[in-house]
Amino acid sequence: MDKIYTVKNLLYGGVARADSVNNTAGGKGIHVANVITNIGEECLLTGFVGGKTGEFIQKRLNERKIEHEFVCVETETRTCINIMTPDGKQTEILEPGSFIEQAQQQLFLRKYKQLLQRAEVVVASGSLPVNVSSDFYGVLGSFANEAGKKFLLDTSGDALQKSIFCKPYLVKPNLAEAEKFTGCSIKDVYTAAKAVHALQRNVTVPVISMGKDGAVISYENNVYHVLPPQIPLVNAVGSGDAFVAGMAIGFYRKDSIENIIRLACACGTANAMEAESGCVKKANVEKLLEKIVIKKLNI
Repeated sequence: MDKIYTVKNLLYGGVARADSVNNTAGGKGIHVANVITNIGEECLLTGFVGGKTGEFIQKRLNERKIEHEFVCVETETRTCINIMTPDGKQTEILEPGSFIEQAQQQLFLRKYKQLLQRAEVVVASGSLPVNVSSDFYGVLGSFANEAGKKFLLDTSGDALQKSIFCKPYLVKPNLAEAEKFTGCSIKDVYTAAKAVHALQRNVTVPVISMGKDGAVISYENNVYHVLPPQIPLVNAVGSGDAFVAGMAIGFYRKDSIENIIRLACACGTANAMEAESGCVKKANVEKLLEKIVIKKLNI
């Protein structure tokens, strides 16, 4: 669950009174599902939920008519807290994930393999729960590959490093992890282009986010730099998830790579225009599409 506080001032060691509190069904996977649904495509969510927070999440998904098939556990689903101040800065507090028993993990794997038959594209997002092996996403990716599905992986740390063996269709590492994987020092768009091209040894479509400088994407020996237009920033949390959602939609629609990248950037940008994390308005996405700039880079 995402809990967003707005406060006038946040002082370390002091007391802050919230002007408003907003609770939403959140998390990277849910952000992706929200965006896919708002754009007009169908998706299904799976994973682990538990406790009152898990009940809240399922209720919100039902209200949004997002299909879900979770494995329910006894431990409480975590809450992620975002504290927003008038200067535009955001402070996040992320609770530890739930402890997932081995029996519950095996139940999930059986459910996942069944659900794969209904999917064309699979997005695996976020950190792993406690007691889940760091190569768990690699196992999910291997099952997806065997079933002929595109597996998009958006995670970090050990969960990414120990799962790259499954050769995901897409990964989106941060700058530090991209440097670690490739041995490249990323200082600008052109060094990012070399790094993302090197990642293609294990990944069909590697993506490196450059923050305000857009993103660099490699596909079939071509490297693209996508730049968003300037917008009034409201809340950037979830913009990376919205970008991945746009990529997933494009792959599902079998669109051209440049149109896929354009949609992904428009979704990520539209998310930053909303107060709720992982949320876009379709009309905003459509308006932004023509303002996205894509350049093909030499490597």
